[in-house]
Amino acid sequence: MKKQNPVFTGSCCAMVTPMHADGSINYPLMGKVVDFLIEGHTDAICVCGTTGESATMNDADHIRCIAYVVEHVNGRVPVVAGVGSNDTAHGVNLSKEAAATGADALLHVTPYYNKASQKGLLKHFFACADATELPVILYNVPSRTSVKIQPKTYVELAKHPNIVATKEACGDISDIATSIAMAGEALDFYSGNDDQIVPILSLGGKGVISVLANIMPKETHEICQLFFDGRLEESRRLQLELLDLIHAIFIDVNPIPIKAAMPLIGFECGPCRLPMDDLSPEHMAVLRAAMARHGLCQA
Repeated sequence: MKKQNPVFTGSCCAMVTPMHADGSINYPLMGKVVDFLIEGHTDAICVCGTTGESATMNDADHIRCIAYVVEHVNGRVPVVAGVGSNDTAHGVNLSKEAAATGADALLHVTPYYNKASQKGLLKHFFACADATELPVILYNVPSRTSVKIQPKTYVELAKHPNIVATKEACGDISDIATSIAMAGEALDFYSGNDDQIVPILSLGGKGVISVLANIMPKETHEICQLFFDGRLEESRRLQLELLDLIHAIFIDVNPIPIKAAMPLIGFECGPCRLPMDDLSPEHMAVLRAAMARHGLCQA
């Protein structure tokens, strides 16, 4: 039975990628966002995940972003590099390049569009995990990929020494409970949904890979830390208190709303790259109101 220290416990921010108006990456601002997150007690940072718009990055941008964040973080917290692909060979290559930057762990999403079989998922993830010595966190998000890691598949995936955890965003607590019951002794589970942090912690989860943490790093960390400290009622209360804001930052497809939220806390992170469009005025009003209720609006 595999035992290892978790890549992190608590809140890992799935960081947005700051961009200029022309879509080029704003590295100086990226550094300021990283510092804000660490000062807010984030427990880890995930760069170039879905929230970081990895789907519209070429490989040069992708690896440069990872390298920049690794260098700027400078060991203060673990850096998880999103390197998932629906092309296994591409995922293997990105894994090797990300490892060379000094990233602490790799995040591999289930291959999207292809709709691989469970056997295909095993071969894909094993090939990617074989590519480096880094710990691999899987990412199960069937709403975006149209493929789901089944509990029995988790059991097999956990046998690989480098596959150490999963970000669970299937949304089905019953299914997640089954997966943890079957594979949780060998695989760490992180919530992939901000509205399910406490439920997954209660099942033995190690934390969350969070969109909310971009604007509320301290509070997202606290939900987890309060739980770990045995202050369950306070953790539960904070989870429920933030639900309206969590719903607001998912009022449109991620990362559109969270990218729109960043200027309201003082970070002009620019627009999303197409085909992600701007947040509509109606949705912006809902987002702004929710942020104002939590004292977040600086603009």
